[in-house]
Amino acid sequence: MSSLDQKIAALLRGSGLTLSVAESCSGGLIAKRITDIPGSSGYFLFGAVTYANSSKERVLGVPLELLETHGAVSSEVASAMAEGVRKLSGSDLGIATTGIAGPDGGTPEKPVGTVFIAIASADGCSVFQHLFNGDRDAIREATSEAALELLSGTLLP
Repeated sequence: MSSLDQKIAALLRGSGLTLSVAESCSGGLIAKRITDIPGSSGYFLFGAVTYANSSKERVLGVPLELLETHGAVSSEVASAMAEGVRKLSGSDLGIATTGIAGPDGGTPEKPVGTVFIAIASADGCSVFQHLFNGDRDAIREATSEAALELLSGTLLP
């Protein structure tokens, strides 16, 4: 467990806020890192790995037209995933990841390593685009690290 993971735990405990995650390209790594910390049940409500578009639509309520118009790897879908998981779970915060971890699946417009990370709260949703380098494992690790850094920045006063 990293110092960032412990920092997130302390910030969530101290704030009294709850968290849920919807992961695609990170495959549950964010939820694992959060729940590796003892006592995380006090603030972590729900985690979903919605890898297939049908799961994004059925579980998280991502509109089919967003998936068809923008593709699963887009800011629009990341935002809908974060808002959807927050609504589904009743948590204060929702984080979502969607991207292309590779080694296949990239395009000139969205190369391997393209990742969108969204964080939703009652105040709205912010989405950040990244282009990570490396193999599949490195991209997934970088995605989870960036998502937790985003959460940390959101929780700091």
